[in-house]
Amino acid sequence: MRVLLVEDDVEMADALRAALLRHDVVLDVVIDLETAREAVALATYDILLIDRQLPDGDGSALIADLRARGKTTRAIIVSAMGSTREKISGLNDGADDYLPKPFEIDELLARMTAVLRRAPEAPARIVVAGNISYDRVSRDVSVEGERLVLARRELLILETLLRNRGRTVLRSALEDSVYSFDDEIQSNSLEANMSRLRRKLTDAGSSVVIRNVRGIGYFLHETA
Repeated sequence: MRVLLVEDDVEMADALRAALLRHDVVLDVVIDLETAREAVALATYDILLIDRQLPDGDGSALIADLRARGKTTRAIIVSAMGSTREKISGLNDGADDYLPKPFEIDELLARMTAVLRRAPEAPARIVVAGNISYDRVSRDVSVEGERLVLARRELLILETLLRNRGRTVLRSALEDSVYSFDDEIQSNSLEANMSRLRRKLTDAGSSVVIRNVRGIGYFLHETA
């Protein structure tokens, strides 16, 4: 899952970054509306987490702009502006949820799961390919019912391939799902993570293998 956090409070942003990274979220953090608009033009996000009191305006304006252009990216306002009137205005601007500060990270995660579940054509919680089963909420992967332990980026690669099973996923799209703007990406980093993931799938007896389409990307192939 790739998330954009629009938050100018450095302490809050650092705390959310640390918490979300522990839950296998690829997180980009920006501090103002201008940079947020550039980010959503460059990358595809599953969820936007947006503060309202930003240096260059009200964060809800970003949501209103996206909705006016027909964009349905899920958005949650996280703001100290917590009066009923302020919540109503944020929701009327197109936010999918409104979480006043301060809040517990578990509540934020639950609300993120909820808004994704309400998204148009929201995928099922359990994704199955061959003898692999993936729970999108608990983020557990199993092969023939046995849990498969994966490193964070291995899991993100597999999640992206499962979400797009039956289609070739461009290398650039895979990198977008695994790395944030701030990550330093080595030239062979994706291949190294892919190699470890393939080996773990093979060792676990998976009936699904990852095929490479040279110069284009990767796709999941069921061998049986």
